[in-house]
Amino acid sequence: MTAILITGGAGFIGLNFLEKMLKKDIQVINLDLLTYAANRLQLKELDHFENYTFIQGDIRDSELLNEIFRKHEIHDVIHFAAESHVDNSIAGPATFIETNIKGTFQLLEAARRHWMDAPFQYKNGYENCRFLHVSTDEVYGSLGAEGFFTEETPYAPNSPYSASKASSDMLVRSYHHTYGMNTVITNCSNNFGPYQHDEKLIPTVIRSALHHQLIPIYGDGQNVRDWLFVEDHCRALGVIFEKAEPGAHYNIGGNNEKNNLELVTEICRVLDQLIPSSRLSSYKELITFVNDRPGHDQRYAIDTAKLKRNLGWEPSANFEANLIYTVCWYINKYGFTAVR
Repeated sequence: MTAILITGGAGFIGLNFLEKMLKKDIQVINLDLLTYAANRLQLKELDHFENYTFIQGDIRDSELLNEIFRKHEIHDVIHFAAESHVDNSIAGPATFIETNIKGTFQLLEAARRHWMDAPFQYKNGYENCRFLHVSTDEVYGSLGAEGFFTEETPYAPNSPYSASKASSDMLVRSYHHTYGMNTVITNCSNNFGPYQHDEKLIPTVIRSALHHQLIPIYGDGQNVRDWLFVEDHCRALGVIFEKAEPGAHYNIGGNNEKNNLELVTEICRVLDQLIPSSRLSSYKELITFVNDRPGHDQRYAIDTAKLKRNLGWEPSANFEANLIYTVCWYINKYGFTAVR
């Protein structure tokens, strides 16, 4: 049975993707350091899968990586593991450099040692091995009121987080062009859905509202993001992993542009319907504006035309239904019960 290494499978997107991969006839190895952002409880639910192995470890640990590749005969890598919270990168950038850049380098080196004899020369039996690197649209910087990020948009990262991801993207790209490694890079827009860490915007809004705490919004709330349902993202990654050409680069977006105030207002509207407040006429009354984040990018928007044209993928059309599903999941997580 072919073995695939998934890094960061205890995180938000990695865990959603991992659940889908375990239904396939492959051996899945999940390597995760189990930092504060890991979903430990949900991870335990996967232990019953016979084709699943969990390893707690650091992607910067070259000896551990070499042992994993050797012992499990790893034939593919899907690399999710990363520090990803922009606020944390502003307060402490060193961790982002260590994990996102140095960790990606060690992972690439382990794959190169195990799969290849020389540049552009794969070992027998490893000719079809693939390294899929999952990244972010934040590497492109900030857009104005018009336009979209395409795969040809120059990188212009504006935070330590996005700079570290841009650096890791460039490392992956170099291993394709220098060594002939079968790499693919994806850059996604903001994800939403189950298993996201509490520090992120949507869980923060829901949790704050349910506890009748102030809902913080940076600046004037006009920063725009393209929201991608995590199920759609995982579906795109599956198609790209199976069908993309070596060295390919794809952007993945949801075609759901909303400024932060619009998104928070919509979540409050859903909460008003599902679990009305006994104290407020609407959870919108809890919205408050706080000092803006340093270097806060104004707008992200993804052009998914290449992915649709080449591989036939496009996001699901029903943002409202996906958002309601997400809100219901977090209502349950936080120990509340929707009334309807």
